[in-house]
Amino acid sequence: MAKVRGVNIGNWLVLEKWMKPALFEGLEAEDETSYCLELGDKALERLKVHRDTFITKQDFKWIASVGINTVRIPIPHWIFGDVRPYYGCVEYLDRAMDWARETGLKVLIDLHTAPGCQNGFDNGGILGVCEWHTKKEYVDRTLEVLERVAERYKNYPALWGLQMLNEPRWDVPMDILQDYYLRGYEVCRKHLDESIAIVFHDGFRLKEWKNFMREDKYKNVILDTHMYQCFADEHTRLSMADHLKLAAGGRAEEIKEMSQYFKIIVGEWSLGIHPVKTLEGMNELQLDAANRAYGAAQLLAYETAEGWFFWSYKLENEAMANWDFRRSVEKGWISAKVK
Repeated sequence: MAKVRGVNIGNWLVLEKWMKPALFEGLEAEDETSYCLELGDKALERLKVHRDTFITKQDFKWIASVGINTVRIPIPHWIFGDVRPYYGCVEYLDRAMDWARETGLKVLIDLHTAPGCQNGFDNGGILGVCEWHTKKEYVDRTLEVLERVAERYKNYPALWGLQMLNEPRWDVPMDILQDYYLRGYEVCRKHLDESIAIVFHDGFRLKEWKNFMREDKYKNVILDTHMYQCFADEHTRLSMADHLKLAAGGRAEEIKEMSQYFKIIVGEWSLGIHPVKTLEGMNELQLDAANRAYGAAQLLAYETAEGWFFWSYKLENEAMANWDFRRSVEKGWISAKVK
């Protein structure tokens, strides 16, 4: 397949409050766990409306029309509906796999949450909790879900790859994480042939994987790294010019270095920059130019990898347009089309 040019289908099957605040209106909930606990039986009704309308086949058609060839779909560990207090959503992933086939897209299925939570972020399903690595039963349960997903989708023609876990936090011990990935590879390969990529996230430690999975038996393994320049303190201090230099230069060097060991994908990136410390005082023309330049600088770097996935396809949050792929394309800030 050609170089992966992708977009994430975020906030569909795993909720993130900041991406659609209206869904949480009137609630104290900050994540999908507390959302389901607070609403109880009423959660399913709200979730069904959201899942039925937030992403449809028309979205897949639009995505394919603008040069994207692959979607990364975050899924929760409760996808099969067998974990309380959650509500499963496997029928929606089935639907998405069919839409992808019909529109000519490929799919990277991404296990985005894990029992006990692997990162303490809302995107891990429960904010402020990071206990996945502390209990063997959590890790074993994650492997069971991974295998069920591999087995279910092995014959779907749109399947491009399966990601074993999204963003395990930087302080999850490497020995536990590496053991999980090795076991995860085995359960995936029981069902998926070598044409399907097995993807693992770097745990925010991109350069610490040089001696991992070096044996010949590991085939079509891809290392995922997420490149944002808006969360770390060091990034909030950068000028716009510094951001462009880091994106086009420093990021490309990191990818080049690690590409000697694995195929690399940038599984998440955006146009997000600290709105006050870097962009404050810019007029509309300057903001437009900044977004275009930042998008171009990142694409320059990420095209040197095996591929990339923008986070995310759409948001229902006016204040976060530079995280919204569809709006960014419509505004001319980024393009995935090869002329």
